[in-house]
Amino acid sequence: MKYAILGAGGTGGCMGAYMTEAGKDVTLIARGPHLKAMQESGIRMETTKKGNYTVFPVKAVDMEHYEEQPDVIFVCVKGYSLEETVPLIRRIAKPESVVIPILNLYGTGSRLQEQLPQLLVTDGCIYIAGEIKEPGCLWQKGDIFRVVFGVRKPQEYRPVLEQVRLDLLDSGIEGILSQNIQRDALQKFSYVSPMAACGQYYEVKAGEMQRPGEIRDIFAALVGEIDLLARSMGITFPVDVVETNLRILDDLTPEASTSMQRDIEKGKASEIDGLIYEVVRMGQRCGVRLPVYERIAGALQERGLS
Repeated sequence: MKYAILGAGGTGGCMGAYMTEAGKDVTLIARGPHLKAMQESGIRMETTKKGNYTVFPVKAVDMEHYEEQPDVIFVCVKGYSLEETVPLIRRIAKPESVVIPILNLYGTGSRLQEQLPQLLVTDGCIYIAGEIKEPGCLWQKGDIFRVVFGVRKPQEYRPVLEQVRLDLLDSGIEGILSQNIQRDALQKFSYVSPMAACGQYYEVKAGEMQRPGEIRDIFAALVGEIDLLARSMGITFPVDVVETNLRILDDLTPEASTSMQRDIEKGKASEIDGLIYEVVRMGQRCGVRLPVYERIAGALQERGLS
């Protein structure tokens, strides 16, 4: 199995490091100083679970110099960079290649499938707290590392997806081949979207949300509104998502934050539209009032965040 991972940040980079360490044939597609550092010195991992170590060598190239034809293409870029990956995927994919998007935004797989009708594009999501600490160095905060993926229609299933799951497990990543990926991806979204919204609204990191009080209560209320939205879409989560997401939140290091918050802090493009404003639009389309989301979205727009 030959893997290409588009994007080498906290999501793709950690996947690439774990899978390379396990002996899988993985190439990371990256750019800039981060790419140069990985090519010269590998990936320095700083983790709360496995300690600090370096994975070297790693296969890493930029888009222009990737010449292989992978069996599996993991798309791990930010939502606003998704369009940039389409020409590359068209160039490198063979007919049987499988594309697995691992993004924060809900519904990415179906949107990408429309642009790549000749390929199988699944949906997917990831549970991890990771970020680029500096070029060539990734910081993984917390123990959770889970990748959930699957096809939207049962007839699209291919045996290669089971091999992907096994390769992830062999790499120390909890790989889950979902039988209901639209539900499971929305369940992941019910965590990352409220954390981004609450964190940005109060301008806080995980530690402030872990303590009892107003901020934690708002995080829980936002999760509850995603649950309400899901029910209006005919989706029922198999767990109490409020309690489940509070446990996930509490497993993070206090310094953890969403990539959206970090991008906004640096004055960069962010996923705020897909993570927060799109939720309000989804509520409008479904005829569901989401008062906490509406209030937070209005306040963030007044701050000029778009």
